[in-house]
Amino acid sequence: VLSLQNKELFPIVTIIIMEAFISKMRRLKGVRKQFICEEAWKALSSPNMAAYLKYLYKTVRKFFGEAIVVTQEVDDIISSPIVKEAIINNSDCKILLDQRKYMNKFDSIQALLGLTEKEKAQILSINMSNNPGRIYKEVWIGLGGMQSAVYATEVSTEEYLTYTTEETEKMEVMRLADKLGGDIEQSIKLLTESKRGG
Repeated sequence: VLSLQNKELFPIVTIIIMEAFISKMRRLKGVRKQFICEEAWKALSSPNMAAYLKYLYKTVRKFFGEAIVVTQEVDDIISSPIVKEAIINNSDCKILLDQRKYMNKFDSIQALLGLTEKEKAQILSINMSNNPGRIYKEVWIGLGGMQSAVYATEVSTEEYLTYTTEETEKMEVMRLADKLGGDIEQSIKLLTESKRGG
């Protein structure tokens, strides 16, 4: 992951990424292409990268491609004057997680994302009445105003321990892996068995 704090390298690496994807986007005919920008807030804080994302969102579909931005806060996108309209207007599929922290200002988010009252109600219902006997999170998926619903996402204990971002859980996996000579896979298997009571 490239740090924005490295003022010399960030613009250079940004240009390399931009040029590499644009070149492949134009050259690879008939091949599906994806540009996924994880932690988009970092890219959006750079005017060069934000301008690139705007260009990409306006052109990528013409080249049998798609652009995806992933960020923890809707504000990261809607507060960027460079990309706000390009991303919102060119995104047929919107996926939102729990938005309870925006409950009091969701009307402005609803207006910017062009959500119906039904979609707003769906989004604000996320994780409000989950079954306490199961471990899952809910997610809202909207497909261009044509269809939308809230879905439960539930993974196995093995998958959960593999991808968790909770520091204490990651440390538990790594401590056991250290005792097992660095075998993370075995660590996850043993922790899963212990959590299942077997």
